Amino acid sequence: MTDEYRTITATIGEGYYTEKRSKFLAFAHHVDNIDQVKLLLAEYRKKYYDARHVCYAYMLGPAREEFRANDDGEPSSTAGKPILGQINSNELTDILIVVVRYYGGVNLGTSGLIVAYREAAADAIAHATIETRQVEEIVTYDFPYVMMNDVMRIVKEMQPRIVSQTYDNTCQISLSIRQSEAGQLRQRLEKLSFE
Repeated sequence: MTDEYRTITATIGEGYYTEKRSKFLAFAHHVDNIDQVKLLLAEYRKKYYDARHVCYAYMLGPAREEFRANDDGEPSSTAGKPILGQINSNELTDILIVVVRYYGGVNLGTSGLIVAYREAAADAIAHATIETRQVEEIVTYDFPYVMMNDVMRIVKEMQPRIVSQTYDNTCQISLSIRQSEAGQLRQRLEKLSFE
């Protein structure tokens, strides 16, 4: 189990492909959840209301387990699948690719459609910035105020990101750290309680 995954930055990657007067406009977006996917799809359908098809595919989560491909009226598996194929071949996640098709009056056939949607999606990915991110885990620890220096020493050494902290008679700190290091952080903090 790796604790890294590949995604794109928030900058939208735009792609374009044309074949026999049909135009394919492709857009690659970084998304974190299904609600963002639905919102973006609604925006594209509204913005490109005059387009023949608004096809898409998305992949969510570091484990790449939540995904969907949609042909939006194109022949089965000629649009969504080739778009999803580009997401998979680049090993990306937390991504939505929308391809808007303006029909040019000439049928492309199934193989022509597959090539067109694949190339448009590939062009959108090529114009996006791919980055590697860490899968993080939140570790929450409760401790008495007198242990503050010990806790902060561990935070300084392991360098997790402080998500939240409350200081009172009993203090609580929530730390976000790379998944592979979460066990070690938890162990070191719990060990403080027995010193």
